[in-house]
Amino acid sequence: MSHVLKFDLASVELEIGAPAADRLISGSPEFRTWNFEEASGGLYAGVWESTPGKWRIAYDEWEYFHILSGHSIVTEDGGEAVHLKAGDSMVLRPGFAGTWEVVETTRKDYVIRL
Repeated sequence: MSHVLKFDLASVELEIGAPAADRLISGSPEFRTWNFEEASGGLYAGVWESTPGKWRIAYDEWEYFHILSGHSIVTEDGGEAVHLKAGDSMVLRPGFAGTWEVVETTRKDYVIRL
């Protein structure tokens, strides 16, 4: 087994999804996820993309992500909106609750730890 993992979208199966109906605020966003790593201990890494829309999010996990393209707005309940564009990075910690709005189709790479 190699200790190197290159993110090659053609090498993994694409997963299609959407926000749960009870979390959807506006639009009809579609998620595309390429999950490259599922390591023991609850660690995940991959690429995620969404078409425009807005929905509620709540995190029990820790996530680091880096925006590759597009424009999204993440807003914590009671906090200010954070506009995210290509080149921006963010960490969402367990307990985060708020909204994710995709203004322009957004692609990010991510690492999640449960």
